[in-house]
Amino acid sequence: MSCRLFFRLCRALSLCLTLLCLCVWPLQQAQAADPEKILHAVFVAPENGFDPAISRDLYSAQVVQSIFETLYTYDYLARPAKLAPQTAEALPEITDGGKTYTIHLKKGIYFYPDPAFGGKRRELTMADYVYSFKRLLDPKLASPHSWLFEGKVVGFDELAAQAKKTGHFDYNAPVAGFELLDRYTLRVHLKHPDFNLGMILAHEPTSAVAHEVVEKYRDVAGQVMGHPVGTGAYYLAEWVRGSRIVLDANPGYRGFTWNFQAGSDPEDQAIVAAMKGKRMPQIGRVDIRVMVEDQSRWLSFIDKQVDLVELQGPLAPKALINGKLRPELAAQGIQLSRIIDPEISYNYWNMQDPVVGGLTKEKIALRRAIALAYNPQEEIAIVWNGEAVPLEYPIPPGIVGYDPDYRSSVHYNPRLANALLDQFGYKKGADGYRTLPDGKPLTITYSARADSNGRQQSEIWKKVYNSLGIRMKDNMMPFPDLLKAEKQCELMSRNSPWIADYPDADNFMQLFYGPNTHQNNNGCSQIPEYDALYAASQKLPDSPERNLLYHKMARVLEVYAPIRVGYARYRNMLAQPNVIGYKKHPILHCEWLYFDMKKEKK
Repeated sequence: MSCRLFFRLCRALSLCLTLLCLCVWPLQQAQAADPEKILHAVFVAPENGFDPAISRDLYSAQVVQSIFETLYTYDYLARPAKLAPQTAEALPEITDGGKTYTIHLKKGIYFYPDPAFGGKRRELTMADYVYSFKRLLDPKLASPHSWLFEGKVVGFDELAAQAKKTGHFDYNAPVAGFELLDRYTLRVHLKHPDFNLGMILAHEPTSAVAHEVVEKYRDVAGQVMGHPVGTGAYYLAEWVRGSRIVLDANPGYRGFTWNFQAGSDPEDQAIVAAMKGKRMPQIGRVDIRVMVEDQSRWLSFIDKQVDLVELQGPLAPKALINGKLRPELAAQGIQLSRIIDPEISYNYWNMQDPVVGGLTKEKIALRRAIALAYNPQEEIAIVWNGEAVPLEYPIPPGIVGYDPDYRSSVHYNPRLANALLDQFGYKKGADGYRTLPDGKPLTITYSARADSNGRQQSEIWKKVYNSLGIRMKDNMMPFPDLLKAEKQCELMSRNSPWIADYPDADNFMQLFYGPNTHQNNNGCSQIPEYDALYAASQKLPDSPERNLLYHKMARVLEVYAPIRVGYARYRNMLAQPNVIGYKKHPILHCEWLYFDMKKEKK
């Protein structure tokens, strides 16, 4: 039996069970979602899958946030981003100087019905969260999100270490740091103060997964990746990998009343007027298509086949003039929500690679020279049509810890870059290309997404390397394959974007922390000075003392050059006139739980 056929059969069985549940079990509250309200959305790159512990791309995360629930989330309108309860009753009670968190769970939250539950109604408990946290440190899963808890929770690392020795993770073994006071109360004991734990518990890898589902589909290819079952507002109704994802409103979802307060943005008043008091969610179906090519997305939006579309740099001139919506589009009622993403796009060089990696002087000189020969303004202009802002600091605007006055020591200077290579023995041959100091050929492979943006980025970097007399080989790959290879430290160099998981500088500085290699440290850098500073920063709250450590860490990155900080892009989201109350959130990946739309015409 093919995986696709098996998936459909499982979904059919699940649907039958759902109908049975609706007949037998009374819903907690009237379901507001209208099946005639269908949102047609687009992903610009293929998804990877829908297991919170394993998925690591932005597009999969949007689906994960729709199906699963974390203890906390963010206020829809508050700027800067403000933490809010989701399945938790309230924000955590923090005691012992930031080392102890007590969290109370709302009662009466249920998982979407699935055969794994044997026909019984399955309530969410705090034990489900502890189980889900444990999955992040199970060596067999090799979760890219283990860094969220590593070195933090009393007794947790010891359980993971034991699993590595025995080859078996004991999910029934108690962890002293996860104290279950009752079915609905969890007390977390930390090894040292962590003032970001609330935000970590709002990050989708910490979503609640039921152990019955994992155990039932353990031997099925993809496991939870292809059979997600959560407590969220939507369930996965259809999935054609890399092509189409359909989410239907969960009939048993408890719902909530829209009651957010307007912030400083003048547009907030109109959103509040349109949405206040509505029972959420309103949208009954989210139909997502994967469209890699820019022109396909644009034509689909113009033809009104798509209700919500991300307008990346190459498409921006079709809809924007100086950051404003073109008058002819505004006259049609088309809406624009525009923010600078809380992200950094940076180029890395694999520090484990024998050509560009290492901490010897000649390797550092090679990376520094390339960093000096790169002009981020050129990439912003050519690849992104000006739809980005250059960054001096590895912490972007809108994130706690950002310093607008910081100035990097690395700036575009191709003459100095070439002189540096000459000084450290990277000699040019008769063909005009440089060799390694030992006389062997020097070729650098640059990897990029196999789409129009990736091809343009590859051309930009070929120009950079040509200016230095260095051969460059391009390597165009599908997005999921890039992520997989990157995790294994198999890519030599790549422009890597990182958007905030939570709005604190720690989420960005951990990208270059040695122990996070094979997780988020895409360049696989291990620099002792940096690692020591980062470890010290984790023990501090947002403060001048922590900011000083971040300054030192940024200078270490400039000296050793494992990366070249580039830019943060604008995110332009266009919505059709039938979309009501939409606003792009800087941290939440999917907002369709919070806005409304007019019914689709039959």
